[in-house]
Amino acid sequence: MNNLFASDTIFTVTQITSLIKEILEASFNNITLEGEISNWRPSAAGHIYFTLKDSDSQIKAVIFRGAASKLSFSPKDGNKVRCKGSLSVYAPQGNYQIIVTSMELAGQGNILQMLEERKKKLAAEGLFDSNRKKNLPMFPKTIGVVTSPTGAAIRDILNVSKRRNPTINVNILPAIVQGEGAAETIVKMIELANFYELCDVLIIGRGGGSLEDLLPFSEESVVRAIANSKIPTISAVGHEIDWAISDFAADRRAPTPSAAAEMVVPLLGDIQQQLTYYKDSMYTAIKQRVENTRLMIKSFNPENLEVRFRNIQQPLLNRYATAKENLVENMKKKISDLRQKIETSKTVLENASPQTILERGYSMVTDENGTVIRDSASMKVDDKLIIRPASGKIFAKTTGVEK
Repeated sequence: MNNLFASDTIFTVTQITSLIKEILEASFNNITLEGEISNWRPSAAGHIYFTLKDSDSQIKAVIFRGAASKLSFSPKDGNKVRCKGSLSVYAPQGNYQIIVTSMELAGQGNILQMLEERKKKLAAEGLFDSNRKKNLPMFPKTIGVVTSPTGAAIRDILNVSKRRNPTINVNILPAIVQGEGAAETIVKMIELANFYELCDVLIIGRGGGSLEDLLPFSEESVVRAIANSKIPTISAVGHEIDWAISDFAADRRAPTPSAAAEMVVPLLGDIQQQLTYYKDSMYTAIKQRVENTRLMIKSFNPENLEVRFRNIQQPLLNRYATAKENLVENMKKKISDLRQKIETSKTVLENASPQTILERGYSMVTDENGTVIRDSASMKVDDKLIIRPASGKIFAKTTGVEK
């Protein structure tokens, strides 16, 4: 394309900016632009500032209060949208942006879709299960913080920690918290804290930022490092409306870094007050116990010591005598019952004795071999018999057999 102006033309900054403004605003009036929302920032005046981006480029955008009130949905970072508006150049800063007059959803943003898929995958592996969550220590001696050493997050944590309990140590584990290499340094610091046992609880986070800025805390390697940490962890990423997948893997989620410090650092005043209460309660209990013992001992003097002893001994002696009498009576009754049982058994046995039966007048008849005769059919005439009454024997011979 040929230059519109001679090569030796000299412009002032204002002149060239005004020219660009005129060309852009005239050429790109009432255009439709599609992209993904990032860094959505409503202002107190009702205007909304944000960035529209795709995989390679981005452009600043603004919706003024009147147009913002007509939106049919609540936009947020990651939404893929289609905007209508006009390009505008802000001459004092040499920036250009699109002034959006209307907006509609154009589909789910790529980043949010990717995060949702990754979240589902890690959840299916059980990394977010409640039974993996560890309790935070009640009285930590040292707190570890994985974050940028120059960011606002570490300043907030240090201020809150110093205000609440200046006796607690804070170990700063410096990490890159956005951009290339951030995930690797965050993982390295988490593993370092665990390997050397540098703290009792670990805060992992950063201050607020765009959805892209917070992406390192949703990286799979970071989420796995948090889930595998033996040290209890708190995820404190961004502001209250921000989130990262690390929130689900950590043992606790804090809406801000300051809130994480509030959560884990106990108030020194409360601890001291509670210790004072326990000390006073213990002192009062011991004092009362000593006083009761003193009163009890005071009542034991030589004059009434024997009486007191007898008062203690006599009920025991009475119980012993009663127990002895009961034991003797029970033994007598047991012996009597056993004697009666023996007599009964003896009578039964005697009544069943063959000798007793013979003494009633019965006799037992056998042949000469001693076999008992039970049936006349087994005998014949002239067989020898032996008859045994209750006493003695009678020898006989059959003279006849009746069957």
